[in-house]
Amino acid sequence: MIVYDLECRAGQHRFEGWFKSSEDFARQQERGLVSCPHCGSAEVGKAIQAPRLSRKGNQMVEAPSRPQQPSRPAEVPTAPVASAPIPAEAVEVIRKLAQMQVEALKSSRYVGKNFAEDARAMHYGEREAEAIHGQTSASEAQELLEEGIAVMPLPFPVTPPEQAN
Repeated sequence: MIVYDLECRAGQHRFEGWFKSSEDFARQQERGLVSCPHCGSAEVGKAIQAPRLSRKGNQMVEAPSRPQQPSRPAEVPTAPVASAPIPAEAVEVIRKLAQMQVEALKSSRYVGKNFAEDARAMHYGEREAEAIHGQTSASEAQELLEEGIAVMPLPFPVTPPEQAN
């Protein structure tokens, strides 16, 4: 099952939807079967959401590498941030940014964990330059920048092609 955060375009209500697959969501949406539980609008789309990553049952939790400092009591905010509606302008900016990333990735090749190695090879003329995206650590990205190799993080997570459904 896939859980999507959905948003109605009419009233900007947010809610969850559970589907067998991304294709199942698309089919139901095309047939007008997905509607807002708050206002009944069929103008519903996927909302921007953080990935939901769960630990496998056989994985152990790593112990912290250094002792934890005693934490101070957290200040209670005067108004809960999670329930505040997101301004329409902010939602539109996020949508445009996500679309720009999608378009940029269409003309880019996924190189996975070989990102730093491939970026260096292109920078030093050992291979033909091309647009690439992949994975690297923050320290490796910093080293690339220090060498004069232009890199930047993507604003939204990217699913590796072999993991896409």
